[in-house]
Amino acid sequence: MGILKSDFWTDLGTWSVDAGWKLVSAVCIVAGALLLSWILRVVIRKVVARIVSGVKKGQNVSDTQALVASPLAAVRVVQRTRTLGSVLTNIVNVTIGIIAIILILNVFVPNALGSFALLTAAIGAGLGFGAQNIVKDVLNGLFMVMEDQLGVGDVVDLGSATGVVEAVGIRVTQVRDVNGTLWFVRNGEIVRVGNMSQGWARVIIDLAVPYDVDVEAVEATMMETATALATSTKWRSRILEKPELWGIESISADAVVIRIVLKTRTTAKDDVSRELRTQLKRALDEMGVKLPSLSAVVLSGFDSAASVLGAKPPRTRPSPIVTPEPPLKGRKARAAAKRQATAGRPADPGAIRIAPAVGGAASARTGADKPASAKPAADKPTTSPVKTDKPAARKPASPKPDGDGADPDGVSR
Repeated sequence: MGILKSDFWTDLGTWSVDAGWKLVSAVCIVAGALLLSWILRVVIRKVVARIVSGVKKGQNVSDTQALVASPLAAVRVVQRTRTLGSVLTNIVNVTIGIIAIILILNVFVPNALGSFALLTAAIGAGLGFGAQNIVKDVLNGLFMVMEDQLGVGDVVDLGSATGVVEAVGIRVTQVRDVNGTLWFVRNGEIVRVGNMSQGWARVIIDLAVPYDVDVEAVEATMMETATALATSTKWRSRILEKPELWGIESISADAVVIRIVLKTRTTAKDDVSRELRTQLKRALDEMGVKLPSLSAVVLSGFDSAASVLGAKPPRTRPSPIVTPEPPLKGRKARAAAKRQATAGRPADPGAIRIAPAVGGAASARTGADKPASAKPAADKPTTSPVKTDKPAARKPASPKPDGDGADPDGVSR
């Protein structure tokens, strides 16, 4: 019993000491990681602030917004420095966190990494395949920042989102559009970057005037108005070069489109374009030039084309297609000839019979009063020719007159 007690307390003391030291080691590792992370973040922040303040002092301004009036390179230095500071801060936090976790695991389980080397390799391979997108996001974000493709405060078009860059992280870039929506775009999904905040911007104004207006006078007025705007005290700091009149852009039956352009700072493009349009309208109103009312009518399909005046065709009824019947042959032809002879019509509609008129008017009237359905004698030839396979020579009919002076077909002689 004494031995048990002595071993128990000895083991308990040893375990307590080991556990205490391990716990103390873990706490020290966490504290050291936090302290190192804080120190590095402070250093990065101080470096960024020193660079930004140096640029501001060089341009003799006190805030970042005042850098609009300074050279464009200074603005880019500030934006790029802040972006690099944000990315470096994220990298420091992630790296120190991973190292701290590995050290703490090694303290509590010294042989864990060596014992599970094979398992660790398998897990690493699985994470490698699964974390390809994460690695791609991180590398793409680093290259974009290092190559100065975008920065905090830039107006960019990333394809999936367009707006002002608010933050560039190690994996995600935050872009806020004109409606106020904040878009989180993964850096690995950014294939192209359209940066509208680098260098300079161009204001392009197309002015449509009536076709019969004096184009030279309008161009002179437009140039004078743009030049006055570029030399004014309020706007000359936002306009980089003199205005350029590019001339007639297009001609149509309704209007002539004249183009004028101005090179401005990237942050002043919209303001300059609005002010120039306002002054151009005032100048044209003073000239008495009224802008044409341009309306585009798109016609597609037959219905739209038919709705135009004069393009609708008259409505007519469909004409039926009559197929001629084949001629009768043999017995059918003879039977048809007999039926037509009975009805008093010739078998051939194109055949015209001419009977000699013999007798007076009374006999003619008597013949007309007799019905036309009288049958000819059996030994007499019929008055209507019969169509057969081979056309036969047609002879004039010579019926024997009846006692009342009319032939069997009812034609007076």
